[in-house]
Amino acid sequence: MKIGCPKEIKPQEFRVGMTPDAAREAVAHGHQVMIQAGAGVGAGFADADYAAAGARIVDTAEEVFAEAEMIVKVKEPQPVERKRLREGQLLFTYLHLAPDPEQTHDLLNSGATCIAYETVTDARGGLPLLAPMSEVAGRLAPQVGAWTLQKANGGRGVLLGGVPGVAPANVVIIGGGVVGTAAARVAVGMGARVTVLDRSVQRLSYLDDIFHGKLVTQYSSAGAVAELARTADMVVGAVLIPGAAAPKLISRAQLSEMKPGAVLVDVAIDQGGCFETSRATTHQDPIYEVDGILHYCVANMPGAVARTSTQALGNATLPFLLALANKGWKKACADDAHLLNGLNVHAGKLTYAAVGTALGLPSITGAQALAL
Repeated sequence: MKIGCPKEIKPQEFRVGMTPDAAREAVAHGHQVMIQAGAGVGAGFADADYAAAGARIVDTAEEVFAEAEMIVKVKEPQPVERKRLREGQLLFTYLHLAPDPEQTHDLLNSGATCIAYETVTDARGGLPLLAPMSEVAGRLAPQVGAWTLQKANGGRGVLLGGVPGVAPANVVIIGGGVVGTAAARVAVGMGARVTVLDRSVQRLSYLDDIFHGKLVTQYSSAGAVAELARTADMVVGAVLIPGAAAPKLISRAQLSEMKPGAVLVDVAIDQGGCFETSRATTHQDPIYEVDGILHYCVANMPGAVARTSTQALGNATLPFLLALANKGWKKACADDAHLLNGLNVHAGKLTYAAVGTALGLPSITGAQALAL
């Protein structure tokens, strides 16, 4: 199979869809790999690294899209990239379609087959291709939140860990999954007073055990969120409904009850955000203020640590990439129901029900798509 990896063009996105190691593995399995010149530079990988791995370096994204049977990326295809997709081509990347009707319609019209990293599952009920980036984003959240809290950025001027004789910041983390756990680990390590909310008592028990009383766990309800938000210096939104739009957990009206200069860090922004006032921002212009509350809503947070993120993502995606290339997408998905769960679009049909529900569009099942 001809596998193509273009350079990411989303603003301030420095990750790359394939590492040189992944290219080497694909070539060893008999596949042709095309890498756009400069695609890996932001993550610290030179064109020479890919060439040494057996990949062919091509000058433009147009060449990659024109020749490749499978396109491997990191972020959702931008409008100019969506125009280059063609019928029968396979796209393997993050999509986050639920809050993005324009992208969804373009992919449907392209006729391409699109498998989304974020909806591939595993036998434990996890999301193995989302987890590494969730881990990165979770660990980054307290760091960027602490920076936003600085007075020069418009924040409350509160140091996350406090100092002797001065109380630490109150950090509230909504969601105790991969993102929330990673965020809690860093926030606790920075000395903050941390509360994690979740709707799973089992998950709360697990967090209570692993943190040995260094944080507070609380069952999540609208009342609990509202009460804790009032006293929070930072709120990290870490909720996830796989493939679907994120629920809105803090309304605009509630902002007036929060401390002036408090910070909302919305890690769920890729799925539309979990605060009513959230809107996607970039690393170049990451924060904005609404009613005295600062919002950090960068839609590709892991792109800030591109080398770490690229390596972590490459480790997770490589087995699936090879399965798709070795078997073709239909056999690979027929053999692996968890990979089939990643199928979001095929032959002009939406194949993920949660996206259809979010956008008011009809959908078919993965099994029906395999039969087309």
